[in-house]
Amino acid sequence: MTDFLLRPMAPADADSLARFGNNPNIARNMTDQFPHPYTPEKARAFIGYATQNDPPNILAIEVEGQAAGGIGIHPQADVHRKNAELGYWLAEPYWGQGIITRAITRMVSYGFEHWDIHRIFARPFGTNIASQRALEKAGFVLEARFEKTIFKNGEYLDELVYAIRRP
Repeated sequence: MTDFLLRPMAPADADSLARFGNNPNIARNMTDQFPHPYTPEKARAFIGYATQNDPPNILAIEVEGQAAGGIGIHPQADVHRKNAELGYWLAEPYWGQGIITRAITRMVSYGFEHWDIHRIFARPFGTNIASQRALEKAGFVLEARFEKTIFKNGEYLDELVYAIRRP
């Protein structure tokens, strides 16, 4: 089983994030806010955004000494303030090794420890079976399926909502 760390992002991560993130196989499963092409300049801008909160709500997934992805907890506002959205991506060379499931599990614990939230949710695309399986293995439950609500790369996709609640 491949080891990994979750840690705050750092300016030195820009090149590895850009190298791994500049991949259409990753971009196709992300919102359009995830840039493609993913350049070092865009990585530096994201690192600036990801390092502005204390405690940090977005962490690097470090594998083999390099930032190979990211995972974030995004607390919601107003009437949704007891909820947080989870988002993540991992470099394709590390897919299928259980890293993202374990990263999700660690980030859920981190989220419940640092924020006054009671539910963490994730919204994978209906076509992203691997992400759905990772969430399920991490204890998330499918709460909803919205048919053809996402428009990505010229096609309509289903949006799924998975969630886990504070024990």
